[in-house]
Amino acid sequence: MSKKIYEKVDKLPKGGLTVMALNSLDKFVPGQWENLVGFDHTIKQVTGETDEAMVQAIAERAIALFNDKSQGYQRALWMYESVDSASGLLGAAAMANRIGQDTFLGFLKNISPKPEKAQTVDLVVKLVTEVVAFCHINGIPGDSLGDFLSALGDYGGESLMRMAALVSFDGVIPLGADFSGKALNLIKGMGPSDLDNNPTFKGVKEEIPGGNAKGKLSFMTESFESTKGWMDKFVSDKGITQSNVVDNLSGFVEGSKSKLDYLGAFLDVSVKYYEHTGVQTLARRLIERSVAEL
Repeated sequence: MSKKIYEKVDKLPKGGLTVMALNSLDKFVPGQWENLVGFDHTIKQVTGETDEAMVQAIAERAIALFNDKSQGYQRALWMYESVDSASGLLGAAAMANRIGQDTFLGFLKNISPKPEKAQTVDLVVKLVTEVVAFCHINGIPGDSLGDFLSALGDYGGESLMRMAALVSFDGVIPLGADFSGKALNLIKGMGPSDLDNNPTFKGVKEEIPGGNAKGKLSFMTESFESTKGWMDKFVSDKGITQSNVVDNLSGFVEGSKSKLDYLGAFLDVSVKYYEHTGVQTLARRLIERSVAEL
């Protein structure tokens, strides 16, 4: 877990599939997300600070906070990274550089769409990752659902973009516009064994509140049910539909319109939006706290 946060921010991709996919959502949340790359650059953008010595002081404080294991920052980063890598189980590198050729469909011969049940667990686990990581970053217990729900109303920037991606890529594309009702019904009908076989759940389960699989399932169900109203309102307010999400993606994912069931699988493998925006959220929170403490 000792990855330095500044290295993570310095190494964020400036382009590629994840950035293109996130940019495709700009139509729904215009101007909310800027792809900030580079730790010093991020400090300057977040604080407006230009004095190099001050930027350095903020950076050092932020790094010290991140490295302090009694804080929750490292655990939040681990969750953001783990939920993405668990969700996309196939190496995307080989096809990533050939996008736009004939490979989209060729590549799909090797993966099958996730059944609705697996897709639902994926969606719910990603949402719970957001809840728990939010709690870690803000230094509150990981099951503080009420605090998360109050904060969600004020989400902006990369955090709002991450929720837009969750709703669009893990909800609307694979499960349809009524994804939240469908997912809630499915998760309520599941038992602990349904979770144990799911790679996304296995990837982050140690951080999900609840003593055992049954307790964790209960927390996941409660989190999803509590957030459902926000998600439904977000989808209707922003006019998010399966067809316009796909239209926005079709500029760089050829053939996506005719292979909707595969598009969700493709996004799982190649778009690491949770880790990308999660690192940016973490950097922003660390910087804001460092400025306040200096």
